[in-house]
Amino acid sequence: MLFTQIEFLFFFAIVILFAWVSRERQTRHAVLLVASYYFYAYWDYRFCGLLLLSTVVDFWVATHLHRAESTRGRRGWLCVSLGVNLGVLGLFKYFNFFIDSAAPLLQSLGLGTSSLSIVLPVGISFYTFQTLSYTIDVYRGVLRPVDRWIDFALYVSFFPQLVAGPIVRAREFLPQLAFVPTWSSRRFYAGGQQMLRGAFKKVILADRLAEMVDVVFAGPELYSGLTILIAVVAYAGQIYYDFSGYSDMAIGAAKMLGYRFPVNFRHPYLATSLSDFWRRWHMTLSRWLRDYLYISLGGSRRGTARTYLNLLLTMLLGGLWHGAAWTFVLWGAWHGIALAIERWWQDQRSRGLQGSMGNGYSVLKRLLGGSLTLLIVLVGWVLFRSESISQTTVLLKRIVTLSDGINWFPPLALLAVGCLVLEHLAWRTRLRRAMRLPYAAWYSPVFTAILIWVLLLYAPRGFRPFVYFQF
Repeated sequence: MLFTQIEFLFFFAIVILFAWVSRERQTRHAVLLVASYYFYAYWDYRFCGLLLLSTVVDFWVATHLHRAESTRGRRGWLCVSLGVNLGVLGLFKYFNFFIDSAAPLLQSLGLGTSSLSIVLPVGISFYTFQTLSYTIDVYRGVLRPVDRWIDFALYVSFFPQLVAGPIVRAREFLPQLAFVPTWSSRRFYAGGQQMLRGAFKKVILADRLAEMVDVVFAGPELYSGLTILIAVVAYAGQIYYDFSGYSDMAIGAAKMLGYRFPVNFRHPYLATSLSDFWRRWHMTLSRWLRDYLYISLGGSRRGTARTYLNLLLTMLLGGLWHGAAWTFVLWGAWHGIALAIERWWQDQRSRGLQGSMGNGYSVLKRLLGGSLTLLIVLVGWVLFRSESISQTTVLLKRIVTLSDGINWFPPLALLAVGCLVLEHLAWRTRLRRAMRLPYAAWYSPVFTAILIWVLLLYAPRGFRPFVYFQF
């Protein structure tokens, strides 16, 4: 069930009705929990068991972890959580990848290999990280275990962010379940507007860009270098609008039900450095990797060389989190190496020179930094979207050499790319408030009607799944 399908609209309308009618806390949570499991079962009911397993194990582990008196005991309970969650994730997502990657070595040793027929459960990467944030925070002493199982079960399975984020931490959501939210027409309106904007991003912009991206990436050897370059920029727009659109719809849906989710995107292509990009792109994942992986590895506390290594390892694992393929591993390595070089440059940069150059130098630095960051990100997107490393090589070679081939520039895709540029530039002006269509603004009903009309009239036929469903 996709957010952009008519079935979801009927489902969500019923959930809103029962949620706001249920004023007793436990009843409301039960309604939302049943709705969330129905939402997940609509895709494949068999994998509800995995969701329930993570919920039961981590609720039980956190309770015993909190009661443990020794450090060794606490670590032991944390290892149970890590073992179960990462074990299930590894089996379903990475077993075949590692077996296939090791096949040549194993066969040379006379050992046979065989892959498993495994279906990747949708959203498993997201809810695994969510439950791990709970047990790790309890282990670190920054969060007390929740008393009611139903509250924790709702946190894990809450349907707006269940299958593709944002990655909501327990300390961000569980306190909101301690009371029944009060009705607010402004908040309800803001949530509806955010869902509408997200649907527009996905259906009108991302899906239109995908029509060009899919064709060019399916046969890059046929197209000119300029066409491939435009397709790469189109993919940058597609994945941004697709994922930020989903995040907007998830945040908006939660807001309409009275809950707050963290922001997940903040116009990432305005970044002036790669670290700035990761503070703007998939922000909940970036913070999760920083707080639970990078800092756990030692962060920047163990010397310069170890800092660079920790950056590389964090991004390598972040790339592998996105998918079980070498292209994702190389994408993570590409960003990790670039972040390490950027950190080295910052360490080496002369502060005296920077201060003496004045404002002109600062503006030039931001322009050059933004251009270089965009170049690094676009090269990374080639790796991210490619089906294989060989396809990545073909794409980059044809772009660099401006090879001849078919010149194809579909007008709707170019228009969507133009919208990407204009939206980012407009966000730096006073128009950003108007773009949210404020509650009391006279023009809001007019533009809302226009958005709905455009969605109904110009949406591509059929439904494309959200890009991040595969992760």
